[in-house]
Amino acid sequence: MSEEQRYMISGKTGYSPSIGRLLSMMEYTRRTTLEAAEGLSVEELDYRINGKGNSIGCLLYHIASVEEIYQIFTFENREPSQDEWQKLGVGVELGEKTHKVIKGRELHFYKEKLLETRKRTLELFKHKEDRWLDEISPLNPVDQANYYFCWFHVFEDELNHRGQIRLIRNHQKKGEGS
Repeated sequence: MSEEQRYMISGKTGYSPSIGRLLSMMEYTRRTTLEAAEGLSVEELDYRINGKGNSIGCLLYHIASVEEIYQIFTFENREPSQDEWQKLGVGVELGEKTHKVIKGRELHFYKEKLLETRKRTLELFKHKEDRWLDEISPLNPVDQANYYFCWFHVFEDELNHRGQIRLIRNHQKKGEGS
Protein backbone atom coordinates (compact mmCIF):
# COMPACT_ATOMS: atom_id res chain seq x y z
CA MET A 1 0.00 0.00 0.00
CA SER A 2 1.51 3.29 -1.05
CA GLU A 3 1.47 6.34 1.22
CA GLU A 4 -1.02 8.20 -0.99
CA GLN A 5 -3.39 5.21 -0.75
CA ARG A 6 -2.99 4.86 3.02
CA TYR A 7 -6.55 5.98 3.75
CA MET A 8 -8.22 4.25 0.80
CA ILE A 9 -10.19 1.09 1.33
CA SER A 10 -10.21 -0.54 -2.05
CA GLY A 11 -9.92 -3.79 -3.92
CA LYS A 12 -6.72 -5.73 -4.13
CA THR A 13 -5.34 -7.32 -7.28
CA GLY A 14 -5.73 -11.09 -7.26
CA TYR A 15 -8.69 -11.12 -4.87
CA SER A 16 -12.46 -10.90 -5.28
CA PRO A 17 -13.90 -7.41 -4.53
CA SER A 18 -15.14 -7.83 -0.94
CA ILE A 19 -12.16 -9.91 0.09
CA GLY A 20 -9.87 -7.27 -1.41
CA ARG A 21 -11.54 -4.53 0.63
CA LEU A 22 -11.35 -6.65 3.78
CA LEU A 23 -7.64 -7.22 3.16
CA SER A 24 -7.20 -3.49 2.55
CA MET A 25 -8.56 -2.82 6.04
CA MET A 26 -6.36 -5.53 7.51
CA GLU A 27 -3.28 -4.05 5.81
CA TYR A 28 -4.02 -0.58 7.18
CA THR A 29 -4.46 -2.03 10.65
CA ARG A 30 -1.19 -3.96 10.44
CA ARG A 31 0.68 -0.94 9.14
CA THR A 32 -0.46 1.22 12.06
CA THR A 33 0.29 -1.56 14.56
CA LEU A 34 3.85 -1.81 13.29
CA GLU A 35 4.18 1.99 13.35
CA ALA A 36 3.06 1.98 17.00
CA ALA A 37 5.86 -0.47 17.87
CA GLU A 38 8.56 1.02 15.63
CA GLY A 39 11.98 1.47 17.19
CA LEU A 40 11.28 -0.28 20.49
CA SER A 41 14.09 -1.95 22.41
CA VAL A 42 13.81 -5.36 24.06
CA GLU A 43 13.29 -3.61 27.41
CA GLU A 44 10.49 -1.48 25.99
CA LEU A 45 8.86 -4.51 24.34
CA ASP A 46 8.93 -6.39 27.68
CA TYR A 47 7.77 -3.44 29.82
CA ARG A 48 4.52 -3.89 31.75
CA ILE A 49 2.78 -0.98 33.50
CA ASN A 50 3.44 -1.44 37.22
CA GLY A 51 4.72 -4.94 36.40
CA LYS A 52 1.20 -6.04 35.45
CA GLY A 53 -0.96 -6.37 32.36
CA ASN A 54 0.33 -6.93 28.88
CA SER A 55 3.71 -6.08 27.44
CA ILE A 56 3.97 -4.79 23.89
CA GLY A 57 5.92 -7.88 22.89
CA CYS A 58 3.18 -10.17 24.20
CA LEU A 59 0.53 -8.12 22.41
CA LEU A 60 2.39 -8.38 19.09
CA TYR A 61 2.79 -12.13 19.61
CA HIS A 62 -0.90 -12.39 20.50
CA ILE A 63 -1.94 -10.56 17.33
CA ALA A 64 -0.05 -13.07 15.17
CA SER A 65 -1.31 -16.05 17.20
CA VAL A 66 -4.95 -14.96 16.88
CA GLU A 67 -4.54 -14.63 13.11
CA GLU A 68 -3.04 -18.12 12.92
CA ILE A 69 -5.90 -19.58 14.97
CA TYR A 70 -8.43 -17.94 12.66
CA GLN A 71 -6.63 -19.39 9.65
CA ILE A 72 -7.37 -22.81 11.14
CA PHE A 73 -10.96 -21.96 12.18
CA THR A 74 -11.99 -20.43 8.88
CA PHE A 75 -9.86 -21.81 6.05
CA GLU A 76 -9.60 -25.33 7.44
CA ASN A 77 -13.01 -25.21 9.18
CA ARG A 78 -11.79 -26.99 12.30
CA GLU A 79 -10.48 -26.53 15.81
CA PRO A 80 -6.70 -26.44 16.27
CA SER A 81 -5.03 -29.76 17.01
CA GLN A 82 -3.39 -30.34 20.38
CA ASP A 83 0.03 -29.64 18.81
CA GLU A 84 -1.22 -26.43 17.19
CA TRP A 85 -2.82 -25.28 20.44
CA GLN A 86 0.42 -26.09 22.30
CA LYS A 87 2.24 -23.75 19.90
CA LEU A 88 -0.37 -20.98 19.65
CA GLY A 89 -2.29 -21.13 22.93
CA VAL A 90 0.24 -19.18 24.96
CA GLY A 91 -0.03 -16.29 22.51
CA VAL A 92 -3.80 -16.43 22.17
CA GLU A 93 -4.52 -16.51 25.90
CA LEU A 94 -2.06 -13.86 27.12
CA GLY A 95 -1.75 -13.68 30.94
CA GLU A 96 1.11 -14.47 33.29
CA LYS A 97 2.15 -17.66 31.51
CA THR A 98 2.61 -15.73 28.28
CA HIS A 99 4.71 -13.07 30.01
CA LYS A 100 7.04 -15.75 31.35
CA VAL A 101 7.51 -17.29 27.90
CA ILE A 102 7.36 -14.31 25.52
CA LYS A 103 10.12 -11.94 26.57
CA GLY A 104 13.68 -10.99 25.77
CA ARG A 105 13.08 -10.81 22.03
CA GLU A 106 13.99 -8.09 19.55
CA LEU A 107 11.31 -6.25 17.57
CA HIS A 108 12.49 -8.12 14.48
CA PHE A 109 11.23 -11.40 16.00
CA TYR A 110 7.67 -10.04 16.34
CA LYS A 111 7.70 -8.34 12.95
CA GLU A 112 8.81 -11.57 11.30
CA LYS A 113 6.08 -13.58 13.04
CA LEU A 114 3.46 -11.02 11.98
CA LEU A 115 4.81 -10.97 8.41
CA GLU A 116 4.88 -14.75 8.01
CA THR A 117 1.40 -15.13 9.46
CA ARG A 118 -0.03 -12.44 7.18
CA LYS A 119 1.76 -13.90 4.16
CA ARG A 120 -0.06 -17.19 4.76
CA THR A 121 -3.39 -15.40 5.29
CA LEU A 122 -3.02 -13.58 1.97
CA GLU A 123 -2.20 -16.82 0.20
CA LEU A 124 -5.22 -18.58 1.71
CA PHE A 125 -7.58 -15.73 0.76
CA LYS A 126 -6.47 -16.01 -2.89
CA HIS A 127 -8.40 -19.27 -3.10
CA LYS A 128 -11.70 -17.83 -1.82
CA GLU A 129 -14.50 -15.90 -3.47
CA ASP A 130 -16.69 -13.26 -1.86
CA ARG A 131 -19.57 -15.67 -1.23
CA TRP A 132 -17.28 -17.62 1.16
CA LEU A 133 -17.38 -14.61 3.52
CA ASP A 134 -21.09 -15.26 4.07
CA GLU A 135 -20.65 -18.90 5.09
CA ILE A 136 -21.62 -19.55 8.69
CA SER A 137 -19.45 -21.32 11.22
CA PRO A 138 -19.44 -21.78 14.99
CA LEU A 139 -17.69 -18.83 16.63
CA ASN A 140 -17.71 -20.45 20.06
CA PRO A 141 -19.82 -23.14 21.77
CA VAL A 142 -22.85 -20.80 21.86
CA ASP A 143 -22.61 -18.40 18.90
CA GLN A 144 -22.32 -18.64 15.15
CA ALA A 145 -20.73 -16.11 12.82
CA ASN A 146 -20.02 -15.74 9.16
CA TYR A 147 -16.44 -15.69 7.94
CA TYR A 148 -16.71 -11.98 7.24
CA PHE A 149 -17.26 -11.37 10.96
CA CYS A 150 -14.44 -13.77 11.88
CA TRP A 151 -11.91 -11.84 9.83
CA PHE A 152 -13.34 -8.50 10.94
CA HIS A 153 -12.77 -9.77 14.49
CA VAL A 154 -9.13 -10.60 13.70
CA PHE A 155 -8.32 -7.00 12.82
CA GLU A 156 -10.74 -5.56 15.40
CA ASP A 157 -8.74 -7.43 18.05
CA GLU A 158 -5.53 -6.07 16.56
CA LEU A 159 -6.90 -2.51 16.63
CA ASN A 160 -7.77 -2.86 20.31
CA HIS A 161 -4.28 -4.12 21.09
CA ARG A 162 -2.71 -1.37 18.99
CA GLY A 163 -4.48 1.03 21.34
CA GLN A 164 -2.92 -0.78 24.29
CA ILE A 165 0.50 -0.57 22.63
CA ARG A 166 0.12 3.20 22.29
CA LEU A 167 -1.03 3.47 25.89
CA ILE A 168 1.95 1.47 27.14
CA ARG A 169 4.35 3.59 25.05
CA ASN A 170 2.84 6.78 26.47
CA HIS A 171 3.17 5.40 29.98
CA GLN A 172 6.82 4.56 29.31
CA LYS A 173 7.46 8.13 28.05
CA LYS A 174 5.84 9.64 31.15
CA GLY A 175 7.97 7.36 33.33
CA GLU A 176 11.14 8.66 31.66
CA GLY A 177 10.34 12.23 32.64
CA SER A 178 9.59 11.49 36.31
